Amino acid sequence: MAASLAVTSGQGWCRKNDGRSIRHPVVRFSRSTLSVAAACRGETQAQRKEPSSSASVGRREVILRSSEMAVLAAIFHFSGTRPNYLGVQKNPPSLALCPATKNCITTTEELNDPAHFAPPWNYNPENGRGRKNPVTREVAMAELLQVIESTRPDNFTPHVTEKKDDYVRVEYESPIFGFVDDVEFWFPPGKKSVVEYRSASRLGSYDFDANRKRIKVCSLKLLHQ
Repeated sequence: MAASLAVTSGQGWCRKNDGRSIRHPVVRFSRSTLSVAAACRGETQAQRKEPSSSASVGRREVILRSSEMAVLAAIFHFSGTRPNYLGVQKNPPSLALCPATKNCITTTEELNDPAHFAPPWNYNPENGRGRKNPVTREVAMAELLQVIESTRPDNFTPHVTEKKDDYVRVEYESPIFGFVDDVEFWFPPGKKSVVEYRSASRLGSYDFDANRKRIKVCSLKLLHQ
C-alpha cells in the first residue's frame, strides 16, 4: 500500500502505512507535490528493503567471523612451551606431580586428591588375560603404541616425541589453534604389570576433563587387545 501525500503551508507531509506523519521542511511549495512524493517513495522503499538488508548483513557477519577464526588459527599457534620437568623423576622414581590447575591428571597424586589422581593401569588384569595368558612388558608397550597412534580423542593428533624401553611421551595437538597436551606413560621396574601415566595441558587452568577422557578412551582400547 503506497504512502499518502499532503502539502500544507509550503511544507510536505508523508503519511505512512502505520499512520505516522513525517514532515519534510526542506521541500518548497512550488514543487511540493513532486518532491514530497519522491521523498515518501524513497522512505517507503527503504523500509521495505530493510529486512533483506539485515539478513544479508547477518550472513556476511557469520562468514567474516568464520574467516577471522581461520586466519587466527593459521597465524597463531598456541602450542605453549614444553615443561622441563617431564620424564621419570629420580627421587623417588615416578612421574611428575600436577600443578594446582585443574587441567592435569596423574597416577603419582594421592587418592585424596580426586581432581588430579588417576589409577594406574594393569596390563595383565587378574579377571582378564593375566590369569591364563599374561603378556610381557615389551608386548604391552607395543600394544600401547598401537593404541596411541590409532586413537584421536577429541580429534587431537598424537605425536610420539620420546620413546624408551619403559617410557613414552606423546604430544596431543588440537585441530584448532594447535593447543598441546603432554601425555606420558611409564612402566616402572618390578614384577607388577603396571603402567603409570600423566596427562596435562600446557595452557589454561581448566580442561573440562579432556585429559581424563583421553586416558579413558585409551584404556578401553587396551582392554580389547
